[in-house]
Amino acid sequence: MVVDAQGLTDEQMARFAAWTNLAETTFLFPPSDDCADYRVRILTPSQEMLFAGHPTLGSCAAWLHSGGVPKSSGLVRQECGVGIVDIDIGTNPPAFAAPPTRVTPMAAENFNTIVDTLSIPRHSILKTAELDNGPVWQAFHLRSADDVLALDSSLVRWPVFKALGFIGAHAPGTECDYEVRMLAPSSGMSEDPITGSLIAALAHWMHADGRLTSPVTVAQGTNINRSGRISIHPIPPAHDGGHTTILIGGHTTILIEGTVIM
Repeated sequence: MVVDAQGLTDEQMARFAAWTNLAETTFLFPPSDDCADYRVRILTPSQEMLFAGHPTLGSCAAWLHSGGVPKSSGLVRQECGVGIVDIDIGTNPPAFAAPPTRVTPMAAENFNTIVDTLSIPRHSILKTAELDNGPVWQAFHLRSADDVLALDSSLVRWPVFKALGFIGAHAPGTECDYEVRMLAPSSGMSEDPITGSLIAALAHWMHADGRLTSPVTVAQGTNINRSGRISIHPIPPAHDGGHTTILIGGHTTILIEGTVIM
């Protein structure tokens, strides 16, 4: 994360993101909205993203570490490509309010291509949808976590497929309630170890049709030896006619700190 990005051009940010070769590199600017604490731009080595989960929590952690003081106690307000995202820094772990998600039917052509390419047994598919919360996801709710873990990520390549998301429930009594996988990320990997923006979109989708009624814990990265853990916490509206807030929580760690002169 570049804490003080003011003055950098689009080309300089793109070159820096390609040089880091990280899944996402973030750049912080003064906010253009008076209610926000900072504005963030999120770049992969090849494109800019309107929103992403890890860059949201990670940028918030780095901004606070660098001396940032939120305007509201216990709450950081981040301005990004999808608008203002609230981050509750009073929870453990810190959690962002999942931005609105547009849920539409998955195109039949996309469904057939994905199912045929990955050899997904059709009887294991409970629901599908296209989800848009900045990134656009082709989302599948499969019968079980085992069905999710059985998918062969080597069969998909970006940009042929873009942002495939899968979720399935673990058996009762398991450490985590659901297993999630995100295949064909734009970073060029076959699989993403953790994807907060996907989990945020899945949470809104599941809540909309009654599949998410209480806090749950999601595992991701299992097939690539990562033990990613994300919390999903739906908070009912404070008054009639309000909207449920869905908090997406995860831990971040600051590993390297320094100065780059361009």
